[in-house]
Amino acid sequence: MAFNKKQQLFNLKGIALGNPVLEFATDFNSRAEYFWSHGLISDPTYRMFSSACNYSRYVSEYYRDTVSPICSRVMSLVSRETSKFVDKYDVTLDVCISSVLSQSKIISPQENAEKLDVCVEDEVVNYLNRKDVRRALHAELVGVRRWSVCSSILDYQLLDIEIPTISIIGTLIKERIPVLIYSGDQDSVVPLIGSRATVQQLARQMQLNTTVPYRVWFAGQQVGGWTHVYDNILSFATIRGASHEAPFSQPERSLVLFKSFLEGKPLPEVF
Repeated sequence: MAFNKKQQLFNLKGIALGNPVLEFATDFNSRAEYFWSHGLISDPTYRMFSSACNYSRYVSEYYRDTVSPICSRVMSLVSRETSKFVDKYDVTLDVCISSVLSQSKIISPQENAEKLDVCVEDEVVNYLNRKDVRRALHAELVGVRRWSVCSSILDYQLLDIEIPTISIIGTLIKERIPVLIYSGDQDSVVPLIGSRATVQQLARQMQLNTTVPYRVWFAGQQVGGWTHVYDNILSFATIRGASHEAPFSQPERSLVLFKSFLEGKPLPEVF
């Protein structure tokens, strides 16, 4: 923010973050409660996943190649009960069987009232790898033979995920820049439980008052999700029925959310 003031480079009016990792332990450890509350794991496994080895501990050990025997056992239990045939990015949606059986990344396709092609993301990858499509997009393959969603050529600093980013949100709030944190409520990868708790904690630390108590909001004549607003500057919202990629799975409800935020208006309270 200080650099921004000096250079006057960005006229930042607000920022919206979808299913973000704001605080490593809080966000990752909420996975156990989410799995359990949605019936994906048993009571005994939930207790072990919460105490013997929580998810943040497992991820931390995994990235350091030091997975302990207890964490290995707990994660084996969790994996067996949740099954590879459940899309962790959208727990209510069917998976693309061809992807699962070929050990591909489980995709997070859309969900609505219509019958869906749950393999749409695999088909998009195939489409973008067509030579005529690459030519039309003026896209050249550099260092790889095939385009993929998450290319191994990108060198991610995996341990950076442990660095909290919630303090950056606090800095924006102090500068009176509106912030919206939203969560697709069917995402178990970065569950709404952790995001909501982190936002509540930040509001308490900054002594922000509730201006919109926790309530439903509407998209059309249906509940679009829930929202809670602090000092008309920090907002948390869920998108009902949405996955980790909320606009992909619930485009209409996501559009209502984004339009309200961009226009500086409350989410619809009635229909």
